[in-house]
Amino acid sequence: MKISIELVVLGLVSLPGAIAWGQLGHYTTAYVASYFVSNSTEAYLKDLLGNNDDDYLAGISTWADDFAHRDEGEYTGGWHYIDAHDHPESEDCNVDYKRDCKKDGCVISALVNMTELALNSQKSEEDRQFAVKMLVHFIGDLHQPLHNEDIAQGGTQLSVKWQGDEGKLHKVWDTLIPEKFTEHLHSSQNRRALEWAQELAGEISNGKFAAEKDSWLKDFDPSDSFKTVLKWSNEANDFVCDNVFIDNYEPSQIKGKELSKKDYYDQASSLVEKQIARAGYRMAAWLDEIARNNWHGQDNSEL
Repeated sequence: MKISIELVVLGLVSLPGAIAWGQLGHYTTAYVASYFVSNSTEAYLKDLLGNNDDDYLAGISTWADDFAHRDEGEYTGGWHYIDAHDHPESEDCNVDYKRDCKKDGCVISALVNMTELALNSQKSEEDRQFAVKMLVHFIGDLHQPLHNEDIAQGGTQLSVKWQGDEGKLHKVWDTLIPEKFTEHLHSSQNRRALEWAQELAGEISNGKFAAEKDSWLKDFDPSDSFKTVLKWSNEANDFVCDNVFIDNYEPSQIKGKELSKKDYYDQASSLVEKQIARAGYRMAAWLDEIARNNWHGQDNSEL
């Protein structure tokens, strides 16, 4: 589908900020998904969410962060990540669900549980709305490498530098790399997300990602959401060893280093771009499966 920039920018201006992937990353991922869901899925989700505008997914993409900061949503705080107790310093990156998922849950269990809830047409509309809001956010979170890593609490306790200023490694990957990568768009953050999504949708459809997009869904098994999510989590975790802690930026060396330098930034931003695109494309497939099981509208034939 083609999304109109002018119709959605004003609707997003008042939305609160986010944590994971930052506002820009989550909005962009959701907009990318909007380009690739089927027409029937779009109709189902707009009906479920009560939003007929083009920002029906982007508008809920940071809701899970906001909910986690409310008293009634505090129990969901640990659902945004999984603390992989691996050894990046030794080039040993891996996610083990039994070892790493806390008793109160993690992003893997949250995605599995929210998928089951969203697929259950016997549940109330409110419950299914809640599940979709969570899924749109958590699929984005899952593709941020440091949301699949425990070292220094996912990099939140690792001080580095970015363009001369001190900051945390996690924020560099969540927010600062995406913002720098999209500076060429010369627009406000909300409009920038939509413009970036348009670029990424083009790259997926007939650009540099076109040849590999089918492989992004190779491990997608609608009948086994746990298997799918665990594979995607391990994939993102692999990037902790391959892209976050690269040569000369190992965990014991990265503290205080300037990460906006070309040698680090170029490879990191390339991965961030692909992960945002990959998350959006996979999100579309995930939402198509949910709609296929729930939508009883007239246009169900294409699902």
